Order: sequence, then structure tokens, then C-alpha cells
Amino acid sequence: MKELQQIYDQAQAHLNGKKDKIELALCNLLSGGHTLIEDLPGVGKTTLVKFFSEVFDLKMSRTQFTNDLLPSDIIGAQIFNRKSGEFEFHPGPIFGELFMADELNRASPKTQSALLQAMEEKKVTVDTQTYPMSEVFHVIATQNPRSQIGTFDLPESQLDRFSMKIDIGYPDEANTVALLRGKTSSSTNIITDKISKSWLLEAINKCQNIEVSDSILTYIYRLLDASRSNAKYMPLSNRCGIDLLKTSKAWAWMNGETHVLPEHVQHLFAWVAAHRLSHPNSATVARERELAQQLLTSVNVRP
Repeated sequence: MKELQQIYDQAQAHLNGKKDKIELALCNLLSGGHTLIEDLPGVGKTTLVKFFSEVFDLKMSRTQFTNDLLPSDIIGAQIFNRKSGEFEFHPGPIFGELFMADELNRASPKTQSALLQAMEEKKVTVDTQTYPMSEVFHVIATQNPRSQIGTFDLPESQLDRFSMKIDIGYPDEANTVALLRGKTSSSTNIITDKISKSWLLEAINKCQNIEVSDSILTYIYRLLDASRSNAKYMPLSNRCGIDLLKTSKAWAWMNGETHVLPEHVQHLFAWVAAHRLSHPNSATVARERELAQQLLTSVNVRP
């Protein structure tokens, strides 16, 4: 598909390669989910968000999360208007189409919880009044590794609202050398082939209409059930199953398929399920992926 290739080519120029992670992030955007990126500073997390904003012409908003941030700094607040004598709602940055929660785990759990309703329901309630989000609303949050000073563990309820967790990693030697030479600086890369928001909405709709057989649905259920019957795993939620189904549909569409195959589910399973399988206060990326792989290999495609 011409548009997908244009996205890949331009994104790799901005992100010094990393086609596999670009594909995963795009898959999650097309599935309507939210993305969590755990990695060290300076590997291109913000660049990825800015790229999606520009290529799809989406309104981007960004908040740097710190330990003194308040929920109202994210959602917005009611402010008294002296002229009208009434309180008026001033929306916060979460009302962007592409919201970047930068270093989410540096804020307190109280502030992290400001995202919960918006991520689940695509609306925010303030003082009994409900405000809808944009037709396209996608959260890309970044978090630093737990080993870094000043981080707070994301609670299970927050983690479960991220349909996919990825990392980006450092560029390889060739791309690092090119970066040092200034040949791949994002400030000099201009997006020449923009893809419209209407194309994105149409693509999201096409992904939703990808066919899924009963055998695939049963396979996803048995993956969930296997986590619930073994004490070594945190039990996977129904939301995880829905996310796995939606991302598998998007992955099938991106690869030119008309229906979901078992290999689509298997390819995405670790990215969708790993961050939900171990307790947040003991999890590492390596441990999460290890558990996900163990669970995946323990369940056959067919009973």
C-alpha cells in the first residue's frame, strides 16, 4: 500500500531506522488503542509522536510529567469569569488529538489517574459536566525504567489501559554515525508526503471490519484463561483480549490480509500482554517479555 510505505520511509528517516517499532506504533494507532513506551531518554520517543502528528495532521499536545503536577494541569479546570459571573471550563492538554504524556511515571499516582476516564471512555467529567474528546484521540505515554530515581510505579488499572507497550532502543552503528554527522537530525527532515486525517480515519474503519473466525476468538480466550489459571502470571483482563483482537485486525490489514491469522495474534501477543503479566513493583522489560513468551508457547493454536 502506497501510503503505508510512505509512512515507513519517512518515519525511518526521522527515527534512524527502527521499522519494526514504527510498525507496532502505527498498528496500535490504527487499532484505536493507547501506547506506552518504556526506554531511556534520547532514543526518539518524542520524535515518534511528533512524526505521527505531522504526517496525519493531528493536533498534538504534550505534558512533561513531574512529581508536583496536578490532575487539573492535565484535564483542565473551572475558572470564574468575572464578566459573566459564571465558571467556565478551560480544557487542559489532554484534549489534543495526539496527547503525549512524557515520563508519565515521574508523576504521582493521583496525577496519573487523570488519564483513566479519557483513555477508557474518550471523555472527561469535571464537576458533573462531561466533555467529549476528539474523534481521533490517542495517548502515547513514555516512562523511564524503574531503576531511575524519582519514578512511581504505574498501577495495574493504568497499565491495563495501554493496549501496547513497546521500547525503541538505541540506533545501530550506521544510524548513530549518521546522526552524529547531522544527516538524520529531525530538525532538518521535512515530511514531504503527508497523509490526511481522513485517510487515517478510513484506515481505522477498515481495520475494524477485518474478519475474525471463531477459532481465533477461542485462541485469544485460551491465552487469557491460561494466565488466570497459573499463579506465576498476573491474570490478563478482558480488556487485554479486546486489545489483542483489535491490534491483530490492524496488523492483518497492514499486511494485506482480509482476516486475522494465528500468526498475527502470536506476533503481537508480547507487545500487548507482557506489561500486564507481572506485578508493577517487580517488573522489568526483560521479565515481562519472558513471561509473555512462556505463556504464548504453553497454549496451542487449536485445543
